[in-house]
Amino acid sequence: MRLAVLKERRAGETRVAATPETAKKLAALGCHVAVEAGAGLASGFTDAAYAEAGAEICTDAAATLFGAGVVLKVRAPLGAGEGEVDELALMHRGALLVGTLEAGANPGRAEAYAAMGLEACAMELLPRTTRAQSMDILSSQANLAGYRAVIEAAGAFDRGFPMLMTAAGTIPAANVFIMGAGVAGLQAIATGRRLGGRVSATDVRPAAKEEIKSLGASFVGYEDEESKNAQTAGGYAKQLSADFYAKQAEVVAAHIAKQDIVVTTALVQGRKAPTLVTQAMVDSMKPGSVIVDIAADAGGNCAATRPGELFITPNGVKILGYTNWPGRICAAASALYARNLLTFITTFWDKEAQAPKLPEGDDIVQGVTLTRAGAVIHPSLTATKAA
Repeated sequence: MRLAVLKERRAGETRVAATPETAKKLAALGCHVAVEAGAGLASGFTDAAYAEAGAEICTDAAATLFGAGVVLKVRAPLGAGEGEVDELALMHRGALLVGTLEAGANPGRAEAYAAMGLEACAMELLPRTTRAQSMDILSSQANLAGYRAVIEAAGAFDRGFPMLMTAAGTIPAANVFIMGAGVAGLQAIATGRRLGGRVSATDVRPAAKEEIKSLGASFVGYEDEESKNAQTAGGYAKQLSADFYAKQAEVVAAHIAKQDIVVTTALVQGRKAPTLVTQAMVDSMKPGSVIVDIAADAGGNCAATRPGELFITPNGVKILGYTNWPGRICAAASALYARNLLTFITTFWDKEAQAPKLPEGDDIVQGVTLTRAGAVIHPSLTATKAA
């Protein structure tokens, strides 16, 4: 089975879908691993390292994809008119495509995969089960995004994170507020604490309060009967009433005005990010304060975020609206992402056929599969089309 690893061509993408470590393990399964030249350079993985791991280094996308039965990607392959190379048109009919495909936010993408006869698996749709944890790309990448967000905040903040006592005087510790205590938020809390900041955090989910406190941060938020049921069975935050959000915003607004650094982490899969920090909240902050918006890819949690940019407001607040936060720590992000994909392939590897075999009745397979046998089959996409 030929397995192809392409160079990522979408703007700003620095990660790669396989590392020399995972390429070696894929080869041990029985795969003929083909890696496009330069695919791992942005993440610090040379062609020589892949070759040493047993991979074939191919000159371009066409050579890499020729005859490939499995294609590993970080981002969705480029289609017609999206770039200089139409990666989708080069894929072998019937191939298994695995990556972050974002079909829900891009109408027509799944239909294009179906038309090519691909078995397309969108790993961001993986069910949140114990069995699927080691394949969970959202968790592995969010963890690193939360870490990197605080590191970037420290770099942009022109005072100090910890309390600094000198003969010339004392610099107080930074007040750091983390909005959202999911995977990214919890890592941001831990990192802020390690750097010596005074960390507080908020989240509407009832379980989050204890998680926040367990990391040594203080909890900020409005609590009532509605908030006791603010979490889905999968662990995500539920949509609550406008009245609840208004009261939560009052509490948060008073707190934000006193903060040096605010990190927002709230993302809703396939939808625009909710606004957590209003323009009025930004205006209330001190000059030199920093807002880091991890949700900038989805429009941002801050009303003043400019996706892809560092923006300094008229009152001197720095807003870091960078996109692709995991890509800002690309070596580590690639390593974890590649292991997630390796686990997925290994879990469904048929030793006799020397190829992956995805059972239709498996809960993980049902969760991630967008297309099969020329048809769009994922419930979220078929329901949308029917509506």
